[in-house]
Amino acid sequence: MGYRDGELKIFSGRANPALAEAIAQQIGVPLGDMQIGRFSNGEVRVMIRDNVRGCDVFVIQPTCDPVNENMMELLVMLDAFRRASPQRVTAVIPFYGYARQDRKTSGREPITAKLVANLLTTAGADRILTMDLHAPQIQGFFDIPLDHLTGVPILAQYFHDLSIRDGIVVAPDAGGGNRARDLAERLDMPIGFIDKRRPEPGVSEVTHVIGKVRDRTCIMVDDMIDTGGTIAAAAVALLEHGAREIYVACTHPVLSGPGMARLQAAPIREVVVTDSIPLRSDAGERFRVLSIAPLLGEAITRIHEDESVSLLFQ
Repeated sequence: MGYRDGELKIFSGRANPALAEAIAQQIGVPLGDMQIGRFSNGEVRVMIRDNVRGCDVFVIQPTCDPVNENMMELLVMLDAFRRASPQRVTAVIPFYGYARQDRKTSGREPITAKLVANLLTTAGADRILTMDLHAPQIQGFFDIPLDHLTGVPILAQYFHDLSIRDGIVVAPDAGGGNRARDLAERLDMPIGFIDKRRPEPGVSEVTHVIGKVRDRTCIMVDDMIDTGGTIAAAAVALLEHGAREIYVACTHPVLSGPGMARLQAAPIREVVVTDSIPLRSDAGERFRVLSIAPLLGEAITRIHEDESVSLLFQ
């Protein structure tokens, strides 16, 4: 019996219920009934109220701020479903927390991204659906199937509709080169790079701007924006090198600590993000939110019907 023979059911944790509701509407199924709360000592309590025996279950929960709370909630939900005899449980994690701890850079450091992969598998996930991992090699940390989506096509469509002339896509660091190249090819634009160094964690310094940015509209693209230091410094450097205007785009608007204030103060025309995680309530008019619900909805449908997910990006 294929997974399409089991009823498709979607459940949501409390990290991003608005996205889960939009995905359910996209697919045309109601969100499953599940109660999530806390015991008096703070422990997570989950009660599944729908019968999921033999069903193809998808649990939507980005592990965003508060990361540990949302991560533990996801693990408890997965364990609850595993014990309820579904046909399969897929953890839909639009934002994968701890992704930046993917390798050892010095002695006695954990590889927490691998630990999270182990926890998700042990808790009961049969499959993972995630989006724009900070480190793509995290896919190899799992011994279960993982589908890795990207928000670049959604961002590309938005900028295509703006009909930008004399544009250039800029990678804010060397690690974002593939993402920037993908966006540049979709927009038929050249590509540039920001050369930076990190004297300490959370601090970045721009050393060079590579590419012809003078009198051009620059589109900086990254997987996430956290404290905003890299993007803010890069925007100033682009302006000093003669850029006409600057757009910033990312999939995950983490914006922790001073991130929001730095972006508000930077010479940026617009910050384009997705709803993979909830945008902070103090975001101003400069922010534009694009929904990934249609993409995730289509991916969930394809997984349920045993169809190709990679065809979404061809």
